[in-house]
Amino acid sequence: MTRQFRALHAVAALALTVAVPGTAFAGMTEDVKAVNDGWAHIAYEVRGSSTQTQALDKLAKQAAIVVARYPGRPEPLLWQGIVVSEQANRANIFHKLGLAGRARDLIAKAYAIDPRTANGGAAMSLGVLYYKVPGSPLGFGDDQKAKKLLKEALALDPNGLDANYFYGDFLLDQGDKPGARSYFLKALRAPHDPSRPAWDAGRRREVQADLAKAK
Repeated sequence: MTRQFRALHAVAALALTVAVPGTAFAGMTEDVKAVNDGWAHIAYEVRGSSTQTQALDKLAKQAAIVVARYPGRPEPLLWQGIVVSEQANRANIFHKLGLAGRARDLIAKAYAIDPRTANGGAAMSLGVLYYKVPGSPLGFGDDQKAKKLLKEALALDPNGLDANYFYGDFLLDQGDKPGARSYFLKALRAPHDPSRPAWDAGRRREVQADLAKAK
């Protein structure tokens, strides 16, 4: 039976561990964080579907500018992919898979440049797409690829909020409620991030909601 397209809301917020050699990319961390913060604001604080869509369209253009500003750098590519995945989440049924495929290609490009990008964030975001998108013949979903990528991300960030939440969500999707609960509880024990309050609070609400489903 073909799985339905699952919500891609908030694919990953990711830790802003941007490694910038020298001064050539001194502004990249700030530019990437601006996209990160814009995404979190839209995902968790903006109300109204049309307002969210307009804001995402504007943010997608901003993300593309950041990618062009720092060619060959994985972090901007990753965040462009995350913004496009959020567009896929909010698109109509005719555009969801096309946008999800574009998001996958962008994030896969970032992952190919550096698999450790954003402390495993590229692997995690790819893994999320692979288990939330339908499999063949409709889409590119693949639970085995998802599991491999999510475990890779978890190995790089074993105590992270996102890494534990998404692996728990994957296990919940697979019907493993006890396993999912253990990762959700570990996610909630992750340190709070005062530099990204919208993401921190929003993600923890999602963890709590999934934890209730895993009982």
